[in-house]
Amino acid sequence: MRTTTRLLFCAAALPLALTACTEKEAATSAEGGDIVVDATDSSCDVGTTSAQTGSSTFQVTNNGSKVTEFYVYGEGDRVMGEIENIGPGVSRQLIVALPEPATYQTACKPGMVGDGLRGDFVVTGDAKESDVDGTLAEAADGYKRYVVSQVTALQETTGAFVTAVTSGDVESAKAQFPLVRTYYERIEPVAESFPDDLDPRIDLREPDVEPGAEWTGFHRLEKDLWAQGLQPDTNAIAEQLKADVDELVEGVQSPDFVIDPITVAGGAQGLLDEVAQTKITGEEDFFSHTDLYDFQANVDGSQAAVAALAPVLSERNPELAATIEQRFAELDTELAKYRQGDGFVSYDTVTEPQRQDLSKKIDALSASVSQVQGVVAGA
Repeated sequence: MRTTTRLLFCAAALPLALTACTEKEAATSAEGGDIVVDATDSSCDVGTTSAQTGSSTFQVTNNGSKVTEFYVYGEGDRVMGEIENIGPGVSRQLIVALPEPATYQTACKPGMVGDGLRGDFVVTGDAKESDVDGTLAEAADGYKRYVVSQVTALQETTGAFVTAVTSGDVESAKAQFPLVRTYYERIEPVAESFPDDLDPRIDLREPDVEPGAEWTGFHRLEKDLWAQGLQPDTNAIAEQLKADVDELVEGVQSPDFVIDPITVAGGAQGLLDEVAQTKITGEEDFFSHTDLYDFQANVDGSQAAVAALAPVLSERNPELAATIEQRFAELDTELAKYRQGDGFVSYDTVTEPQRQDLSKKIDALSASVSQVQGVVAGA
């Protein structure tokens, strides 16, 4: 993935020491009190820098020339909410649950790199206990069980993968690499929500490594296995990956880790954005060309999130629920064309017209899934 973290799975956030960004104290938009965000290549103008505890809805418009992202951060850069891949001239909505009074941060990231153009966002009022109904609570609990199952499998398979690497069994490690990543890619938004650069430590790509920074994680090992051969520090990088995955598992199993139903919907959208941004182009698994495994895993994870919300979605917007189901099926059919045995063909054999066909299917699905968050939030 990229250097930035993303998405919205959170425990309570506390006050932060914050840096400044260009902001505009102005009225929110007339429609439902949404907060207007004007993002450019050099500024991040947020319509208001304060709100009451509860859910806040941001309407983000990219008036710059670069693709951008918009984040809301809690303590330690814990991602409370994020929306990425906002092209020039495009507007996107982000609904963020902020139940605790605190000073958060908003950030626009032109070019989708760096720490972004940041500013304070002060939330006041009484801390709000979860007021979701039983169906929504069951949806969040069901999705959390899915997350736990995936990180448990990730921990087990990462152990075997690291053993193959450290024993010098390159062919076995290559065979295991895309399968281990499947478990990570299905729940990537969860991993990205944890502080201390946990996701970059696990999943950073080479072009995103800051000058002078150490490159660790899956993609560093990918380069060693496919491109440059095992290095003197390969074993240390492998052991660090195992430790970082253990940290992720510990975080998910912590009693402080909670999932709000709105974040489940946001996660479904975020996974599709990830496909549209890096999987289609082939930049994610640059050395191994195992991108289609990641592609399928992101789609699986998004589908699991939507499935957890299915009772709510079917009740509140059955037409949208049916459309999403149909578009998931269409994308699965398209992906099936590239299956080879139990896996997928090398992505460098997929032609540009074929990639465009995949892109059209993912865009159609994403357009529908982007509406789920509003349905869940009652917007």
